[in-house]
Amino acid sequence: MRGYGASLALGCGLEYNGQPLTQELNLRTVPPVEKTDYDYIIIGSGIAGLNTALLAQEHGSVLILTKGRIEDCNTLYAQGGIAAALGPGDSAVLHMQDTLTAGAGLCDPEAVSVLTREGPQRVANLIQWGVPFDTIHGQIALGREGAHSMPRILHAGGDATGQHIETTLAQRVAQSSITVLEFSLATKILVEEGRAYGVEARDTASSRTLKFTGRYIIVATGGGGRLYRFTTNPEVATGDGVALAFNAGAAVMDLEFYQFHPTAFSMEGSPSFLLSEAMRGEGAVLRDNQGRAFMSDYHPLADLAPRDVVSRAIAAEMESSGGGPVRLDISHLPADTVQARFPTIYSFCMEHGVDITKEPAPVAPAAHYMMGGIKTDVWGRTSLGGLYGCGEVACAAVHGANRLASNSLLDTLVFAQRVVASTLGDAPEPATPGPSPDGPAYVAATLTQRQLVCASAPALSLESLQDLMWRNVGINRNGQRLLLSARILQLWQRTMPKPEDLPSFELANMVLLARLMVEAALLRQESRGSHFREDFPQPSEQWEKHVVLTKISTSQEDAT
Repeated sequence: MRGYGASLALGCGLEYNGQPLTQELNLRTVPPVEKTDYDYIIIGSGIAGLNTALLAQEHGSVLILTKGRIEDCNTLYAQGGIAAALGPGDSAVLHMQDTLTAGAGLCDPEAVSVLTREGPQRVANLIQWGVPFDTIHGQIALGREGAHSMPRILHAGGDATGQHIETTLAQRVAQSSITVLEFSLATKILVEEGRAYGVEARDTASSRTLKFTGRYIIVATGGGGRLYRFTTNPEVATGDGVALAFNAGAAVMDLEFYQFHPTAFSMEGSPSFLLSEAMRGEGAVLRDNQGRAFMSDYHPLADLAPRDVVSRAIAAEMESSGGGPVRLDISHLPADTVQARFPTIYSFCMEHGVDITKEPAPVAPAAHYMMGGIKTDVWGRTSLGGLYGCGEVACAAVHGANRLASNSLLDTLVFAQRVVASTLGDAPEPATPGPSPDGPAYVAATLTQRQLVCASAPALSLESLQDLMWRNVGINRNGQRLLLSARILQLWQRTMPKPEDLPSFELANMVLLARLMVEAALLRQESRGSHFREDFPQPSEQWEKHVVLTKISTSQEDAT
């Protein structure tokens, strides 16, 4: 494991029809004793963190803390692209309507309006910074994905969009005055008189405790897909940011909504590798084991239905056939088209013995994206002064109960700019952070302390946590299994030893995030978007509201 001062080798993928190029990024990974006070402290190094840092550097000193290497993030694995209303006949209004429809009644209209109106300019900024989006005859190529009414998805390197963006931003960071500390795990947000003023971190190479102070603390740590046995997320996606903010006293929201991507490669011994929704946008068809296209049985849009619908349909087909995967078939396209459009996917499948130009690939749902997170307003402000959230870790209700495909990267671009603008005084005085007062209402609750009536519980480990979440808090849920999970998670949290190293800190964060997700899922007695309860299978008008959780006080917890 590298220490401070090391250079970073990144596979840039700049020639997607050839060998990836390797760039050396000489990051400013200086020993922390040289400087401990910054204007901006950013936790996380995906597109949200790097973009925020690049915008913030014009207005003060910037520190990025990342627990692994700079490129260890979800952005690197994002295949689908970025949605923006750039094409002929498209508009921010149409994009907004598609987003609201996919969000199943829980999107905040103001946040969605901000996303879709400001998105095209933020994408233009990426182009100016050098992100090589794919073109046709000199024009940006626009694809279509599920639940989009228009072609509006930009790609780079076919299905290597995230890799190109991460590489481009990391190169700009390397050439800037921004300080990056790799292998620095944020363990605590420091708070005084109701305001965040710093971050405590641990150098994972030396186990040394580090302390930094800053005017603005921005959490941009991504999601928590590693909570689940099957996920498209990398190993670093352990929900650290939600845990940090919640423990510091910030409110969290909508954590019952976790999106399961319908089409992850499913073969024993293989990781759950994402097979982009763009494949279905190009005409790929889901088939059962007899080769029958089945999605028209579940939704009028068939294979282009919203992700929650497709995931549940696949789960139902798998259950009826004994548990095996379904098949994603794109073999109707010319082989050279498939190889050029989906080079990463084609190569991965070939490595595992499947030639997608000739045969369908086995697929099944996998945990993919966290719609909920730290509760923010449309300027990234949390309920705790001085603390901001950006990207997947934050929740301004822009995605509602089910994120529209390829809105995630756009989210990070738009709200990173707004976070920085807010720190400069460009935002209006905050009301209650979150959706506008005339939007859906809230259900406010603290983290409930359950009676521990479990006769037995498995020993806590990463594997037992992932199994629990996959079985009980996955695509299909019910109150009985959720309640059992809540009690087991509470028992685990009470009895787990104090974290000492990176794996134990990550496990503690995941257990806390799992508890928050389960409590929110128990409270929401309906089915909506990605949250489906077998005991409440229909949506309810009474639940067109957001579940907001805050930390129970120490005195209350000790009394239980």
